[in-house]
Amino acid sequence: MQQDPNASLVGTEYEVEVGPVAHGGHCVARTESGRVLFVRHTLPGERVVARVTEGEETSRFLRADAVQILEPSKDRVEAPCPFSGPGKCGGCDWQHVKPGAQRRFKGEVVAEQLKRLAGLTPEEAGWDGTVVPAEGDKLPAGQVPAWRTRVQYAIDAEGHAGLRKHRSHEVQVIDRCLIAAPEVTELGVEKREWPQIASVEAIASTGSTDRQVVLTPKPGGRLPIVELDKPVSVLRVGEKDQQIHRVHGRPFVRERAADRTWRVSEGGFWQVHPKAADTLVQAVMQGLMPRKGDMALDLYCGVGLFAGALGERVGEKGAVLGIESSKRAVEDARHNLRDLDRVRVEHGKVESVLPRTGIDKADVIVLDPPRAGAGKQTVRHLAGLGARRIAYVACDPAALARDLGYFAEAGYRPVTLRAFDLFPMTHHVECVAILKRVAASS
Repeated sequence: MQQDPNASLVGTEYEVEVGPVAHGGHCVARTESGRVLFVRHTLPGERVVARVTEGEETSRFLRADAVQILEPSKDRVEAPCPFSGPGKCGGCDWQHVKPGAQRRFKGEVVAEQLKRLAGLTPEEAGWDGTVVPAEGDKLPAGQVPAWRTRVQYAIDAEGHAGLRKHRSHEVQVIDRCLIAAPEVTELGVEKREWPQIASVEAIASTGSTDRQVVLTPKPGGRLPIVELDKPVSVLRVGEKDQQIHRVHGRPFVRERAADRTWRVSEGGFWQVHPKAADTLVQAVMQGLMPRKGDMALDLYCGVGLFAGALGERVGEKGAVLGIESSKRAVEDARHNLRDLDRVRVEHGKVESVLPRTGIDKADVIVLDPPRAGAGKQTVRHLAGLGARRIAYVACDPAALARDLGYFAEAGYRPVTLRAFDLFPMTHHVECVAILKRVAASS
């Protein structure tokens, strides 16, 4: 009987020896026939029973969960969160891993991406291979840092709050998220029922007592009266325009970083870890070493975090241009930096706005692109500006490595790279690379 090439293999189990960690929160294994499995809830060196969660006979690889641990790794711990594990919440990748081992595995992923996509060893990238925890996050095995100041809760058909399962629209109902910051937990979102609501984003500022929830109603759904355990502003996502509108309270939260207060409006982007903004500003400024009178660029500038730090350092004879695609973030950036007349913020996509500015030279540049990276066109344009140093802030090591490859083609190489564990219990890692021209002196 001929085998159907499109036959699903979901539910099929394989006993496998687990290989190295890979980008994406899983490890690589192979079946006896050589078929590649991407396996979650396991660790390198373990022997496990892996159950397929995605894939067909003709799939290039299969996704799977480790449902039985036959030979555990010494780096394995009992997952502190009861909602972590096969078929449960997809928010955390490494609840079952000792904290030090999590950082080691993240370092291995960064190193693998650098080698594969940029042709760089850690030494060639100016990196010591370590992933540094944020202040206060270095905890014993079995303890979880409560760091997430923004949590997107999904709401199930009965109105209960939870989190999405891995690569699924299904909701895992929870009574508490262990990695949520205390100020998010104390709102009590999980205790309430949310009829006619599709999702609730809870935001807790680290620079003030501001708390905010952003509600997305189901199609045709009505907003409930929101009564939480702490005072909170309420915003809603409009069904027709998908824009965020104020219901009551402040339409923004106030954050504190780099010795300034930052207005972040209507659910706009801000670093999720409470220590992230200061950590990244310090790393970028130490790497760039801006000077009085410099012309500086802050690309994908958000509400102006790096532009503000640059504006303080380049002095009255210097200038800073920020570019940001979110109109609301641009309004916030202009408000936040209104005391620095040497800072200008333009609205639009970097690849469109930067060529129109007529700027043909910059001294220092910082770019913090979205997860997809900056891309070859933008990298080439930046390299042509002849900057003394460029700081690249990256939340995705694959995008970083790809763009470092483009920078290398254009004559820039990393002289230092630092990696920070600003997303504990997940596979995500933040990197800051400092680049300069290959022929230039320090």
